Amino acid sequence: MIKVLIVDDEKPICDLIDLNLSASGYQCTAVQDGVEALRLIETQFFDLILLDIMLPGVDGYDIMGYIRPMDIPVIFITARHEVKDRVKGLRLGADDYLVKPFDVVELVARVEAVLRRYNKTERLLTAGDVTVDVEARRVTRAGRNVELTNKEFGLLVLFIQNKNVALFRETLYEKVWEGEYSGDSRTLDLHVQRLRRKLGWENNLVAVYKVGYRLEVAQ
Repeated sequence: MIKVLIVDDEKPICDLIDLNLSASGYQCTAVQDGVEALRLIETQFFDLILLDIMLPGVDGYDIMGYIRPMDIPVIFITARHEVKDRVKGLRLGADDYLVKPFDVVELVARVEAVLRRYNKTERLLTAGDVTVDVEARRVTRAGRNVELTNKEFGLLVLFIQNKNVALFRETLYEKVWEGEYSGDSRTLDLHVQRLRRKLGWENNLVAVYKVGYRLEVAQ
């Protein structure tokens, strides 16, 4: 399992990130100060570090300088939005820079993108008796193959990567159809209905009023 270290002085943000990444299959450790972060980096292995800049003890820039020789991917997550701050973070060796407040779906997507560059992605995704082999684009349910269209497959991956998280219709459409959402949800609704039927998810893939859909699975 891919291990992620979350370093942010705001516990609610740590908890939010931890909740969503854990639901996507990552093993998360969260700390709120720079000194503790350095201690963990020295004593444990992490596949990815999500790093705030403004931290008590040791700031994120100094931590980045310590991490850089270790070849551990880092994404800065910070309230600092000015170009000079982004440039500084990237020049110090960060792989990406995400400004607060952020959408959790975007966060998960950026985490996946960085891990792909380091060949650290999980090949298999699971939800209940459904397993998705991302590289082979193969889906099984209770060991039996399930044939999905490309759009259905894209939706399934998004739902499993965001278990128990309500996803907006706009987000689903724009990420799977790769176009701007026009407000007509019939195409999306039809594909969701097909997924429910093919995977037996009539009670798991639920509509969220005025939002979109959520895949409900036991943690």
